[in-house]
Amino acid sequence: MGGKQEEDEVYGKPAKYDPSFRGPIKNRSCTDVICCVLFLLFILGYIVVGIVAWVYGDPRQVLYPRNSTGAYCGIGENKDKPYLLYFNIFSCILTTNIITAIQNGLQCPTPQVCVSSCPEAAWAVQNDQYLLTVGEVFYTQNRNFCLPGVPWDMQVLESLQQELCPSFLLPSTPALGRCIPWTNLTSSDLPGIDNTSISQAINGLLDSLNARDISVKIFEDFAQSWYWILIALGIALVLSLLFILLLRLVAGPLVLVLILGVLGVLAYGIYHCWEEYRLLRDKGASISQLGFTTNLSAYKSVQETWLAALIVLAVLEGILLLMLIFLRQRIRIAIALLEEASKAVGQMMSTMFYPLVTFVLLLICIAYWAMTALYLATSGQPQYIFWASNTSWPGCEDVSVNTSCDPMAQPLNSSCPGLMCVFQGYSSTGLAQRSLFNLQIYGVLGLFWTLNWVLALGQCVLAGAFASFYWAFHKPRDIPTFPLSSAFIRTLRYHTGSLAFGSLILTLVQIARIILEYIDHKLRGAQNPIIRCIMCCFKCCLWCLEKFIKFLNRNAYIMIAIYGKNFCVSAKNAFMLLMRNIVRVVVLDKVTDLLLFFGKLLVVGGVGVLSFFFFSGRIKGLGKDFESPHLNYYWLPIMTTILGAYVIASGFFSVFGMCVDTLFLCFLEDLERNDGSLDRPYYMSKALLKILGKKNEAPPAGKKRKK
Repeated sequence: MGGKQEEDEVYGKPAKYDPSFRGPIKNRSCTDVICCVLFLLFILGYIVVGIVAWVYGDPRQVLYPRNSTGAYCGIGENKDKPYLLYFNIFSCILTTNIITAIQNGLQCPTPQVCVSSCPEAAWAVQNDQYLLTVGEVFYTQNRNFCLPGVPWDMQVLESLQQELCPSFLLPSTPALGRCIPWTNLTSSDLPGIDNTSISQAINGLLDSLNARDISVKIFEDFAQSWYWILIALGIALVLSLLFILLLRLVAGPLVLVLILGVLGVLAYGIYHCWEEYRLLRDKGASISQLGFTTNLSAYKSVQETWLAALIVLAVLEGILLLMLIFLRQRIRIAIALLEEASKAVGQMMSTMFYPLVTFVLLLICIAYWAMTALYLATSGQPQYIFWASNTSWPGCEDVSVNTSCDPMAQPLNSSCPGLMCVFQGYSSTGLAQRSLFNLQIYGVLGLFWTLNWVLALGQCVLAGAFASFYWAFHKPRDIPTFPLSSAFIRTLRYHTGSLAFGSLILTLVQIARIILEYIDHKLRGAQNPIIRCIMCCFKCCLWCLEKFIKFLNRNAYIMIAIYGKNFCVSAKNAFMLLMRNIVRVVVLDKVTDLLLFFGKLLVVGGVGVLSFFFFSGRIKGLGKDFESPHLNYYWLPIMTTILGAYVIASGFFSVFGMCVDTLFLCFLEDLERNDGSLDRPYYMSKALLKILGKKNEAPPAGKKRKK
């Protein structure tokens, strides 16, 4: 008894009986007000950052290509000219790689003009056309590909020397707003143009931008299969819901099957290791003959490897059997809590669809951050510099290249052939541009904090709803009429600060992990094993810390939802309560994880297999209305369906997991508060009372509670 008392003192004193306690406290006050004010001020600053980004940013720089004069193609004066044509597409390939070109907005050191349509046929200026006018060669032949303002009567030779008109055209296809040439061109299509240059330039560009054809096919596949994907996701939703509702009937047998399955797998592993060990032992294959080698696969051919694996599996099998023998009572409690959680979900079906609210809020947070980051990244005015393809040409020696210029004031004639004003980048002057990095960091912090706050809100709201179920003395009569909406309003009104406090702690740890990952990425080339070991240890510690904080926050939110106290007190009470029942916590956690993993496997695997057989056309005889669509990539809707089914199953099972955790904490509190007497009856179900060997002196149906 003395040891038990000392343990209680270490992990806090058990909760005492309170005759006025009827579940989630109604009369509560605001908690963590300082953190609430800081969170609201931070959100206000986040909104200000969004306004600054909206004022200074210009996402058209990403969405629309620019021509040589800096005007956007597809809007404004170029509304009817949505595509950008490069005069010399080879300069884009010969001067830079395609990845760098994309990062710079696909800008190339060659004149660019907005066109209404891309060239459909190969063409090049012939020798007898140099002395003709631009109007005769280009305009009258419907080749409107010269820069704006080129005179009709200018000679073609002069326009080519000043790079005002293209010397050749390639049959192109629009992609990413640019005219991208075809790949099946030969030198016969373009007289005077080297065939090697054509293949190197066009193939190099289209090998990297061939995503257009793929994207079109992907769009076609989605257009033909979207309704079947929705049907498959509907099946996943129904399966997830049925699995949770059926747990009240099959939770015990299902857990038993899962446990026996784990034991069976370990037993088979032991048998397989023994057979391999016996075979290699008879052959005399020993590790002494192999010696030390870095080829790990070679160790499969020695008997000691299989002997070690056999010993490990046998130890695991023995530990699991001993745990089943000595913890069978607690496993029965875990099963009863799972059944009780299924009943709670059945009584409050609205909780199953609360993840939709969380999903919408998360989508809003992500969309706001993405738009803010996009606008910030495109803030600043475009800058242009003089550029010439060859500064050694006559007349180009005195030209100051790489100096600022105005593309709208560029002269049509110049002493330097090919001199042009090209886009360089965006200015970094101005308050918003100078603080761009800090504003982006603020946005990332806002993203993580808001996301974690939304997740915390969902956990606290669900905990409040399920706690009202457990502490209802007469079920379902005493359950509030709208438990979910009441918990939602109560949480927002009183505990925004507590949720912000817990989510801020988690956010700081996650930001630290991101910084550490960035440092590790930068130091990846370092061969110092000590540094790599230290980084690995730091990453492991932060990962464990994040997991612990998530676990602590989750239980703290449950206590906040029930008692309405601040975050620190709730986290302390939850942690002490769990430590006083650590064995039950471990058993329930592992049984729940195993069951939910099996549920996800069942839903995702079942929907995935069904989708595979349907979209691959392996299911015959369904009739014309149920025929599988003809797809370019039948694996695309399959992967979409599997991903969607996983998201749906995770959403449903997260609600169920929160229900189990809430009922478990309420169950532990019930054991400490009450003793089953007439004045202090238990609130737990009859199944739990039966397992514990306890009973209420007065049945709930006839019990009259004290006012």
